[in-house]
Amino acid sequence: MLGTRNKKLTAYNNWGYVFVAPFVIVFLIFSVYPVLRTLYLSFTDLKVMGDANFVGFANYKRVFTDKFFWKALWNTVRIWGVNIVLQLGLAFLLMMVFSDVKYKMAGLSIFRVVYYLPNLIAATSVAFLFTTLLDWRYGTFNIMLNSIYKLLGMRYVPIDWLGNTATAGHTIAVIQSWMWFGNSFIMLMAGVQGISKDYFEAAAIDGAGRWTIFGRITLPLIRPIMMYVAITSLIGGMQMFDLPFLMSNAASASYGSVQTVMMYLYKFGFTAGTIQTGYASAIAYALFLIILTVSVLQIKLFNRKE
Repeated sequence: MLGTRNKKLTAYNNWGYVFVAPFVIVFLIFSVYPVLRTLYLSFTDLKVMGDANFVGFANYKRVFTDKFFWKALWNTVRIWGVNIVLQLGLAFLLMMVFSDVKYKMAGLSIFRVVYYLPNLIAATSVAFLFTTLLDWRYGTFNIMLNSIYKLLGMRYVPIDWLGNTATAGHTIAVIQSWMWFGNSFIMLMAGVQGISKDYFEAAAIDGAGRWTIFGRITLPLIRPIMMYVAITSLIGGMQMFDLPFLMSNAASASYGSVQTVMMYLYKFGFTAGTIQTGYASAIAYALFLIILTVSVLQIKLFNRKE
C-alpha cells in the first residue's frame, strides 16, 4: 500500500519537470548557447561565413594592444563617470528630501511615477527628441539660449552640442542620467523605507540631528541597496550603446569622442565591410572580464569592515 502511494507521488512530482522544461529549453537555446558559442568564436579567425580556424589567444592579444579599443573604453568610462555622478547625486538628493519628510508629505507614489517616467521612454524616442532639441541651427535649446543672451544684451554663438568633441560626450551623459536617475531613486527609497522607524525615533529622542541620522543610520542600513545600484549602474554603463549610437554620426568630428566599446564591437560584429566575428567575440569577452573585475572590487569595497 505504502509502495503504491510512493509511486503515485513520484509520478505526480515528475510533472514538475514537464512544466519547467519550456523555460529550461528556451534558456539553454537563447542564453547559454550564445554565451558558449561566443566564447568559442573568440578563439577563432572567423570573418563572416566559412571555416573558423582556431587561433588561440591571438584575438585577445589584439584586443589588449588595440589603441582604438582602449580609446573606446576611455570614452565609455568618461561618459559613464559623468552620468553616474549626476544620476546618483540627484537620486541621493531626492532620497534625503523624501526620507526626511516622508511621514509628513503625501503623494510620494506620484513623485515616484514622475521621476521614473523617463526610464519608460524608448531610447530611440529619447535620441530623436534630444537630437532635435539640440540641433545647433534650429534646435529649441539654442534658440532659448539665444533669446536669453539677447535680453542680457550679449551675443550668443550657437553650440553644436552633439557635433563638438568637447560637448558631445557630456551631453549624452546628462541625457543618460536624466533617463536613469528615477530608477536609482526608487531603489534607494525602497531601501530607506525598509528601515524600521524605531531607529529614527530612538535617534531623535537621543537628540541626533538630521545629518547624524543620515550618516549613522540611513547610509549603513541601505548599503546593500547602494551596492546593487552601483554594480548594476556599472554593468549598464559599460554596455552603453543605444544613445551614443543613435545620437552620433560616423562622419562628424565628435564621433571619436563618443564611440563606446559596444559601438566598437558593433563595428566588427555587424557592420558590412568590417565584420570580423572572431575579433568581435574577443572584444565582448574582454569587456566582460573588465566588468567582472571592477564589480568584484566594488563588492569588496562595500563589504569591507570598518
